Amino acid sequence: MDRIAPTRRPEGPPQGYHQWRSLLFAHWEVPLDVLRPLVPSRLSLDTFEGRAFVGLVPFTMRGIRPRWLPAVPGFSAFHETNVRTYVHLDGESPGVWFFSLDAANAAAVLGARVGWSLPYFLAEMELDHRGSSIRYASRRVMPGPVPADLSARWTIGDELGAAQPGTLEHFLCERYFLYARRGDRLLRGQVHHTPYPLRSATLESLSQSLLPAAGFPVRGAPMNVLYSPGVDVEVFPLTEVAEDADAPEGGSA
Repeated sequence: MDRIAPTRRPEGPPQGYHQWRSLLFAHWEVPLDVLRPLVPSRLSLDTFEGRAFVGLVPFTMRGIRPRWLPAVPGFSAFHETNVRTYVHLDGESPGVWFFSLDAANAAAVLGARVGWSLPYFLAEMELDHRGSSIRYASRRVMPGPVPADLSARWTIGDELGAAQPGTLEHFLCERYFLYARRGDRLLRGQVHHTPYPLRSATLESLSQSLLPAAGFPVRGAPMNVLYSPGVDVEVFPLTEVAEDADAPEGGSA
């Protein structure tokens, strides 16, 4: 599968701009038979050496604005946490499937639900960043399922640089396509940014019910934890993925 082409900037102007900051990438391995029923059948599960993963990614959004407007105070910055896995479409366009995206901004939640058909939820959130230590907390307010909470504290470690193609770190972090569903239609969006500058991270504490709320009763600590100070992002419009009568039903890769 070509995992380099999605990293290249698509032609044309973006729809908008984001700044993603203070990202934690925490991942657990999950059985394929648990994951498969939770993803649309048109999408195939994207795996690394036959292994599937679900990720918990808390971070901060800043500088959110459409291409034709400046950032608006009260809307352009908030915390967010997403629960996601990795998919592809008929062996191409490897991307992200979101199970939930909790955000601390009611207007953004409504806009993303209506405009992007993404499963956003309103949450109360806070982030405290002191030196190399970050404390992050989230509590879903609406809609359900609840509880869907997160309380985590981690220490930022050594610089790792950008993930190299073919590594697990590249597979988990360097994702430029997202998929969504609007009724029976499959949609695909694309973002562009420079590769994540990655650092190691140590989870000092973690308590969460976001993964169980999404259908994943995971236990124990994540098997992979990474941190990035962030990237500046160009966001391109959603487009409908045309039906392919010859395409097989979704399955694992």
